Amino acid sequence: MIFRSKIKWAALGGLILSIVSLGVHLILAKYSTDNLVHYHSISILTDDFGISVGGTRVLGYKKLWGHVKFLQSLQPYSNPRTSFPEPAARSNGFIYAKIYGGFEKIRNSIADLVAVARLLNATLVIPEIQESLQSKGISSRYSSFSYVYNEEQFVSALKSDVLIVKTLPPKLKEARKQKRFPTFKPTRTTSPSYYISEVLPTLKKAKVVGLVISDGGCLQDALPSSFAEYQRLRCRVAYHSLRFRAEIMALGHEIVMRLRASGQPYLAYHPGLVRDALAYHGCAELFQDVHTELIQYRRGQMIKQHIIKDELIIDSHARKLNGSCPLMPEEVGLLLRAMGYPPLTRIYVAGSEIFGGQRVLIPLRAMYTNLVDRTSLCNKQELLNLIGPEKPLSEDFVEPLPSKSPQRFKEEWEKAGPRPRPLPPPPDRPIYRHEKEGWYGWVAETNVEPDPSQTELRSQAHRLLWAALDYIVSVEADAFFPGFHNDGSGLPDFSSLVMGHRLYEMASLRTYRPNRKYLAELFNSSSENRYHPKRSWILSVREHLNKSIGEEGLLKELRLRLSKSTSFLSYPIPECSCRIPNPAKISSSVFKGVDECPKWMEKGLKVGLQDTLFSGNESQEDDAELDRQLEPEEENSTETRPSLEQDEEMDPDD
Repeated sequence: MIFRSKIKWAALGGLILSIVSLGVHLILAKYSTDNLVHYHSISILTDDFGISVGGTRVLGYKKLWGHVKFLQSLQPYSNPRTSFPEPAARSNGFIYAKIYGGFEKIRNSIADLVAVARLLNATLVIPEIQESLQSKGISSRYSSFSYVYNEEQFVSALKSDVLIVKTLPPKLKEARKQKRFPTFKPTRTTSPSYYISEVLPTLKKAKVVGLVISDGGCLQDALPSSFAEYQRLRCRVAYHSLRFRAEIMALGHEIVMRLRASGQPYLAYHPGLVRDALAYHGCAELFQDVHTELIQYRRGQMIKQHIIKDELIIDSHARKLNGSCPLMPEEVGLLLRAMGYPPLTRIYVAGSEIFGGQRVLIPLRAMYTNLVDRTSLCNKQELLNLIGPEKPLSEDFVEPLPSKSPQRFKEEWEKAGPRPRPLPPPPDRPIYRHEKEGWYGWVAETNVEPDPSQTELRSQAHRLLWAALDYIVSVEADAFFPGFHNDGSGLPDFSSLVMGHRLYEMASLRTYRPNRKYLAELFNSSSENRYHPKRSWILSVREHLNKSIGEEGLLKELRLRLSKSTSFLSYPIPECSCRIPNPAKISSSVFKGVDECPKWMEKGLKVGLQDTLFSGNESQEDDAELDRQLEPEEENSTETRPSLEQDEEMDPDD
């Protein structure tokens, strides 16, 4: 009995200790959640390149991370070259503007707006960003413009170019509320002559005019050579005065530091999977289920609004082969593997919204385990601090939609055409819960997309902040790969703006400019052995992508700009650049029209360029390492392996 009593007391003591221990752990977890998440966000990346083997540091290879020597003489220089006096103390009047659209349209529109204000000798009122204004209850700490950008920097950096004020004078502000002033709605193809002949006389008479900008710009991208100073002004706006507010800049650079921990490089990738772009080009069939219907619905809206003049139902696979649709994440992963990027390469996924959700990234994540975004590199509190204090929103109560009768379902099923696929659910198929949840849930019940709720409007404002973070990380990246850019619509897109910024700030950075049509043909030719391609396919991919970062890729971008199918900020050459004298490179068409850099720039630039060069031994090691990745294919291949000298010819760096 005594023995049994001791066992009972021991068991009871153990139980009490277990309960106390569990309580302590719960308390610690409660008060250290942020630190745990923060630790996880930093340690989530696995080291690969930063290790030392036999005293030799195996840090990114030249053919994967090195600067493009061909472009090292190209430098940023957007200062005025001719007489460009400061604005007159007395202007012709005030211009206020409302800017609609997402991050890309806002950034492009502001650059155009400043150029227009200079053209009309007008005082510019800091524009209103409607994407943040429409969201009620965002932090009262910021105005619509200062929610994303630094107002003080914007005004001070442009004081020699344009007169800028934060608001209209009180009397004019009251008159504006009463809608007494004329308003214009220019498009992104509006010419300077329109402003001089139509807007300027009205401005001089009324002293105030309003501009409503919703097309991603208000001035045509291609300007006559006599307007070169206005092009340089656009560059000064986009690359010098438009700085994000301090909190965004700090967190953006912190993300870059975390990605470069252990001295490792990283690649930024923007999928470009945006609903509007997919609808514009008819890429609905690249997706499945409800996403196909969502794209087709938006395409139908664009047809009604005369944005596109095309049929609703088109062959998406034909569009894909034509290069009109984005590269899917799976295809990008295969291209990067063909280039030689190891499985532990750090890849940052940019894009505040990826249509199709995280599931479209699954194949890419399977190939590259270090695939991260802002949510995995920042803890929740860091992102909340960026948003600032907000008023709580009452929950959006949505009235239940009227249910459809089985007869109605049957009629819709019989009337539906062969596309979009999948067809509306048949009468006997139940509508699952997940099809009703989320912002797209209306597809399961109605044919009309409802107006966005207050929660959704607030999310749109938050996406401006996330896009700003992604922009910083993408511009700073050691390599950048766009999934969709310069789609031919002429509208500004995220990838093109990033590529233009990188081309301006440091042209020699490794920026891929893939030809989607050519790559679609390559993928089509290897559809049966996509994950085990032949050596010739791998070499074709390498040759194309290596050429795309050099002269061939830039000449294609130049042709697109001249054909007016891309924005000026996506290719700000030659107006906003200068070159260091180098007779061996001047003959290239890329340098046509590019002025020589001033003497005061040359000395410092030449010293800086020497630091970016790699030694010959490293180059040979890089070639050998990349070639080793082809060895598994050699056993089953009858083709002759190219020598290192032949492979060297494909790289425009050397």
